[in-house]
Amino acid sequence: MSRECEALVVGSGPNGLTAAIRLARAGVRTLVVELDQTIGGGARTSELTLPGFRHDVCSAVHPTAYLSPAFREIGLEDFGLEWIFPAVSAAHPLDGESPVLLYPSARDTAKHLGKDDRNYLRLVQPLMPEAEKLIGQLLDPFALKKDLFNQARFGARGLPPAKWVAKALFKDARARALWAGCAAHSILPFDFWGTSAVALVFLLAGHLAPWPVALGGSSSIAAALERAFREAGGEIRLGQKIERFDQLPKASRYLFDLDPKQLASICGNRLGNRYRKALSRYQYGPGVCKLDFALSQAIPWRDRDCLLASTVHVGGDYEEVAASERAAWDGVYCDKPFVMVCQQSQFDPSRAPSGHHTGYAYCHVPAGSARSMAPEMTRQIERFAPGFSDCVLATNETTASGFEAYNPAYVGGAISGGAAKLTQLFTRPVAKLDPYRTSNPNLFLCSQSTPPGGGVHGMCGWSAARSVLRSLKRQG
Repeated sequence: MSRECEALVVGSGPNGLTAAIRLARAGVRTLVVELDQTIGGGARTSELTLPGFRHDVCSAVHPTAYLSPAFREIGLEDFGLEWIFPAVSAAHPLDGESPVLLYPSARDTAKHLGKDDRNYLRLVQPLMPEAEKLIGQLLDPFALKKDLFNQARFGARGLPPAKWVAKALFKDARARALWAGCAAHSILPFDFWGTSAVALVFLLAGHLAPWPVALGGSSSIAAALERAFREAGGEIRLGQKIERFDQLPKASRYLFDLDPKQLASICGNRLGNRYRKALSRYQYGPGVCKLDFALSQAIPWRDRDCLLASTVHVGGDYEEVAASERAAWDGVYCDKPFVMVCQQSQFDPSRAPSGHHTGYAYCHVPAGSARSMAPEMTRQIERFAPGFSDCVLATNETTASGFEAYNPAYVGGAISGGAAKLTQLFTRPVAKLDPYRTSNPNLFLCSQSTPPGGGVHGMCGWSAARSVLRSLKRQG
């Protein structure tokens, strides 16, 4: 049977589409097949509550997407993507005092950290001159051998657990809270090695550019990727449910924008037994529970400065945030969960009818949880935004188990593609010199279960496509 394409990509998330674009631009005849009737994976936007209220289904705010070397190489702005930047990246409200703000300027941020101002600058300023290049290298494992001095300087700060850095460097509650909010993006307990690296990346990204949202919703990122792929001659087929490998069209190379469990299930014996066993040991980590709100007005934060930020870290002081993240990892529910709140409509009026707003909030929960966290999350928001509940016109909740039902790649509700433990950071899903290649030379993994991991940045797909091109070159 003749091949319908040279490369076939299963899954149209940002990584799958990015891989497909790189292959198609290199002259490889590429086909993308997608289970759903819309593309996008974690970059979708939909009316989840009321007509006219457009909610991001998964990803919402995009610091790494804006800084992604892959997206810059593709030129997403040339395909209709428009970024909107808030005044500040993140706000972290505290009880009884003004919120901590992550300003574009490191000095402006430090000025509001009390006696920790100098220590904060000592932490981030040495990295700022090469921060954009550094983040690009951290997102590209094939670039890690470059600029070793700068990477070593980052590693000295990023390898220790976030708990150690908080204790050794910060004495004031404000700096410790800012650090905790950024470290919580790791979805790991703060005594895990490497959690400081995640906190640092988010801080540095905020000092390079305020964490942006995409005009019209996160689906605009997927739409720009689709336009770039089609311009390169690629083809997309929707509504293709793939459960067995023999359902796939014939191709020379196959790339899977799926989780390791799906990869093993579809490919079966085409993967070596040892490789499949290694995939079965992969850890996914906690899930998330998410609330979408249709609001009659902007969130009524006690301190209006919180409205300056695209993201509000709701969870009180360092100790409270750390306890929440530890609980989710240990499979325990937290009465005061750390809540990520995003307020896209504050900067993008197209998200809601005139005079109204959308709200987006999630917390980390035990893997596979079907429990509603709406009461606990709402109380946490009310704590810093009195009267919030009176603004809510409608609510949509997605539990961790609901996320997995929506997208099987979110195993147990883990939206990051797997735990970002140090032992799984550059060896995900299996320890290999080329983590995108499976045990079968024709099968590749391009999802966020490969380095550099979760987030809408396309770099997993970009690097996987590089591996495919190298294999095709060797074959030729």
